[in-house]
Amino acid sequence: MRRRDFLAAAAATAIARPALSQSRQRVLRFIPQADLANPDPIWTTTTVAYNHGFMVWDTPYALDANYLPRPQMVAGHELSDDKLAWRFSLRDGLVFHDGEPVRSIDLVTSIQRWAKRRPLGQLMMSFGAELTTEGDKVFTVRLKKPFGLMLNALADYCFIMPERIAKTDPFKQISEYVGSGPYRFLRDEWKPGAGAAYARHERYVPRQDETSLLAGARIAHFDRIEWVVMPDPASAAAALQTGEADWLESPLPDLLPILRGNPATRVLRNDRIGAIGMAAINHLHPPFDNRKLLQAVLTAVDQKEFMQAAFNNEPDLFATGVGVFTKGLPMDNDEGIGVFKGDIALAKKMVAESGYKGERAVLMAPGDQAVLGAFAPVMAATLERIGINVDHVTTDWGTLVQRRSSQEPVEKGGWSMFCTSYTGLSVMDPAVHLPLRGTGKAGWFGWPTDPDMEKLRDAWIDAPDLAAQKQIARRMQALAFENVPFIPLGQYYFATAARADLTGFVPWPTPIFWNVRRNA
Repeated sequence: MRRRDFLAAAAATAIARPALSQSRQRVLRFIPQADLANPDPIWTTTTVAYNHGFMVWDTPYALDANYLPRPQMVAGHELSDDKLAWRFSLRDGLVFHDGEPVRSIDLVTSIQRWAKRRPLGQLMMSFGAELTTEGDKVFTVRLKKPFGLMLNALADYCFIMPERIAKTDPFKQISEYVGSGPYRFLRDEWKPGAGAAYARHERYVPRQDETSLLAGARIAHFDRIEWVVMPDPASAAAALQTGEADWLESPLPDLLPILRGNPATRVLRNDRIGAIGMAAINHLHPPFDNRKLLQAVLTAVDQKEFMQAAFNNEPDLFATGVGVFTKGLPMDNDEGIGVFKGDIALAKKMVAESGYKGERAVLMAPGDQAVLGAFAPVMAATLERIGINVDHVTTDWGTLVQRRSSQEPVEKGGWSMFCTSYTGLSVMDPAVHLPLRGTGKAGWFGWPTDPDMEKLRDAWIDAPDLAAQKQIARRMQALAFENVPFIPLGQYYFATAARADLTGFVPWPTPIFWNVRRNA
């Protein structure tokens, strides 16, 4: 029996359970896609930590449905005529879970810690940002050069903690998890590998604005939310069907038809943004320090093959014709997109002309990641078909993450390529797009050096308006298809599944718990 058939059979054995008791109406049981191993969303960049972060902490600004930043913790701001001083005022009613009021020093200290880890924060500080407070309700950011992305930065996972916690070294984990968000983290009930629990923050005062994506009112409709770790996908799907769980974050694509067919459950695609699948490339050593060889690989790639390998017959969960920026967002463009020809004969000819000498290419593959694990065999087959000597190494994701940091050649334990993905907002524009950087050994895994790309990024940041930014983004994509810092494999969207009586989901790529409620 094939694995997907076995999983489907196991999930289909679920039977209906009696309706929830009244006490359970105010409790939400959630199965996350991974264990909450570390709850510090500044120290780590894992998706599960961000999911946790949005429950516990609030942010100064938040993105609305047009992906524009709107005030969240702040009431508003003033900008000086020379655009060098931003003055922010906090809104009323902000209280931490320990009962202490949120003060301007809490925001300043949290922003300083966050800025050392997030690309937009680092960029803000490179403009000479100095943060000061004016009493407990006002803080100011003074710059040496105008920074047009200030509000975008303060909406970029800029979680605000009490001053005493935010003083923690950003490269060390916090040990206390107090925020001002709509849910309190119940640390005593957090059991790594098993689950976590949250309680409604009774003193949380939502904004009065209408909810718009992450901006506006954040209303906690449940008294308690329980995260239950359940690694086996068939067991997780069965738990959802029986009512033992209310929400399954990431059901396997193979199990979606079963969940759709059960009247007690429904499948949703809350994700309107998606993630870009990509092949990360080691530019330091042969064989992929050869630009002409990389252009040959681009010519051989058929994005549809990669997406279908992962998502079978779920066309609503993927898109092709994807460039270096997130499809559907402002910097998305079609410059040079015809490089993805899926033309093996032409690619073989280009390999022969590239000077490739048959060097071994180590392709790392994560066997414990369903989507990325499906991409890797397609890439291996593509490389082999055009004459590249592929060593396809399958490991678990943790081992891959350790090995990808090696800058040694493959003979000394290094690597040549691996398949990965970036969430859409992380690669939506040049300011935040790590894989597009050309900073060499100081950059993202793969370490391409491209001073022209860096000049274009600087020009994009200084661009006077959106039209100018879009033109520069087209030039950056054209350059990327010439120098090939990474290879886009397509864009995919996350399906989620829930009990049919749940509603109010925020259309966000990952779970957002405020505003979700159970119909009576």
